Amino acid sequence: MERPENVVYIGKKPTMNYVLAVVTQFNSGMQEVTIKARGNAISRAVDVKEIVLNRFMPNLKEKSMTTCSEELVNEDGSKSKVSAMQIVLCKP
Repeated sequence: MERPENVVYIGKKPTMNYVLAVVTQFNSGMQEVTIKARGNAISRAVDVKEIVLNRFMPNLKEKSMTTCSEELVNEDGSKSKVSAMQIVLCKP
């Protein structure tokens, strides 16, 4: 499965790695970048958005922020629900 170019998936790396990824996407010509996170990474995604908007690219706008629950299959075959968030930033 090929991942879209303008999506940054938040994981366990340091926050500034993701900030750099978002800023790089916009500097390479993207008009819109989506930040996606699940579970414990949601707070890191919000931090990334705030740092990008307040420190690096104050001209950007937050187009949308959506939350949902995703059902994942664990290694033992059981299912569990995980919170997920998607933040879309765009150039005005």
